[in-house]
Amino acid sequence: MHLFSTAPFLAVTDVAGVVVDVGPGVKGLTAGDQVVAMLNSFNGGGLAEYAVASANLTVKRPAEVSAAEGAGLPIAAGTALQALRSIGAKFDGTSKPLNVLVTAASGGVGLYAVQLAKLANLHVTATCGARNMDLVKSLGADEVMDYRTPEGASLQSPSGRKYDGVVHCTIGVSWSSFQPLLSDAGRVIDITPNFSAILTSALHRVTFSKKRLVPLLLSPNKADLEFLVGLLKEGKLKTVIDSKFPLSDAGKAWQSSIDGHATGKIAVEIES
Repeated sequence: MHLFSTAPFLAVTDVAGVVVDVGPGVKGLTAGDQVVAMLNSFNGGGLAEYAVASANLTVKRPAEVSAAEGAGLPIAAGTALQALRSIGAKFDGTSKPLNVLVTAASGGVGLYAVQLAKLANLHVTATCGARNMDLVKSLGADEVMDYRTPEGASLQSPSGRKYDGVVHCTIGVSWSSFQPLLSDAGRVIDITPNFSAILTSALHRVTFSKKRLVPLLLSPNKADLEFLVGLLKEGKLKTVIDSKFPLSDAGKAWQSSIDGHATGKIAVEIES
C-alpha cells in the first residue's frame, strides 16, 4: 500500500475556472459553470490547465467576479473570516463594538481581515510597511502603523485602545508582546503558529486563562466560500492583486510568493 503519491506535486490549491465535467452524483454543478474552488491541500494541482476539485469545496462564480479575484479567496479570505469569528465578529449586524489588531495587514490574509473586520463594524488597528499604509487605510483600517517604526513595533493602538482580538498574520512576535495590549478576555489568533505558540495555547487552556493565544488551522467549507464570493459580487469585499503571471511563468510567480513582499495576491492565468 502506498501512503504517498509518487507523482510530481503541483503546488497551489486556490483556483477558479470553468467546469469541464462532473462526477457521478454531483448536484448543482454542470459543465460550463464558472467556479471558484479549493483543491485538496495534500495533492495540490492548481498550477495546471486542468485540476480535480471536490464538489464540497466548489462554488459558482458570478459574472461580476473575475477568475483572479475569485481564486484569491479560499485560503486567505477563509482564514481571515474564521480568525475574526474566533474573536466574536459577526456579519449580521449584531457584532459587539470590538477592537481588533491586524498584523501584516498588507499581506494576503491581512488585506481580507481588515475589510471583513470593518464589515463586522469592528475598530481596526493595522500594521504594515510604509508603502502600503495608504492602501490599508483605504480598505477601512481606522489606525495604521508602519511596523518598522518604534510605534508600529510596539503594536500599541495610537488611540490607547486595548485589543479584544488580534489577527496575527506574521512571525517573530511573542505572546509577551501581545499580552499587556489585550482587553481582559482578549485573544490572539495566530494563523502561522509554531511549536512555542501551540504550547502557550495549551497552557492557557489548562490554566483557564481569560487572555489566550489561539492557533488557527483553516477548516475549509462551502458555506464560507459562498459567503465570501457573495461579498465580492456585492462589492463589499475586494481581492487586491499584486501581480499576474501566465502559466508558462509559474516559476516566477512562485518565487515572487516565496520572496514574501507581495501586496495582496499573486495570480497565475492560463494563456488563451
